[in-house]
Amino acid sequence: MSIQPTSDQIDRLAPSARSSYRAAFLAGQEAFDRFRISDNALRIAHFMAQVLHECEALTVQFENLNYSAQRLPVVWPSRFQPQGPLDPMDYANAPEKLANEVYGGRMGNLQEGDGYLFRGRGLLQMTGRDEYAKVTGILRDIYPESPDFTESPDVAIDAVWCLRAAGAVWQWKGCNELADQDSIRAVTRAINGGLIGLADRMEWLRRTKSTWQ
Repeated sequence: MSIQPTSDQIDRLAPSARSSYRAAFLAGQEAFDRFRISDNALRIAHFMAQVLHECEALTVQFENLNYSAQRLPVVWPSRFQPQGPLDPMDYANAPEKLANEVYGGRMGNLQEGDGYLFRGRGLLQMTGRDEYAKVTGILRDIYPESPDFTESPDVAIDAVWCLRAAGAVWQWKGCNELADQDSIRAVTRAINGGLIGLADRMEWLRRTKSTWQ
């Protein structure tokens, strides 16, 4: 059985969805099938729950790094005072500076400015030069015309490529098999690297299961 979100389902779950995301889903059967997300209801429910959390009901294209000084020590306690060395006032409401500080020197972000250039984007908010490069490789094996996401990072939010990119991340990280086990904790760790936002992801999963099961 091949499953794909319909226009009505997108409207119910994400009434304020961006037009590019909506277009991607409504033309997305090939991507859902290619990455085996459409094989069963559990897979589509878990995939959509993670997507709806990561991009806030299909409204967010880029990671929001515009944090207040009060919020920074909560999100990155090891980096910002009082536990860390950095003064949060120096990075408050400065997204580019913050991204280069917290993402620079890791995840393949070795060049100056990479932290901000490869901040979270798209349906699953892929982050870091390494992840953009990995997705490029996966997609070029399938679609020879695929763009290089490291050269053109904003392609990750393009209507033609955003769902394919998310599908590549999903399959590469083994999320279909984790979804088959109905393990939202395991799926969340694969996508997020931790359990940040777990309660919201669980609520989305409750809603997506009621939609596709």
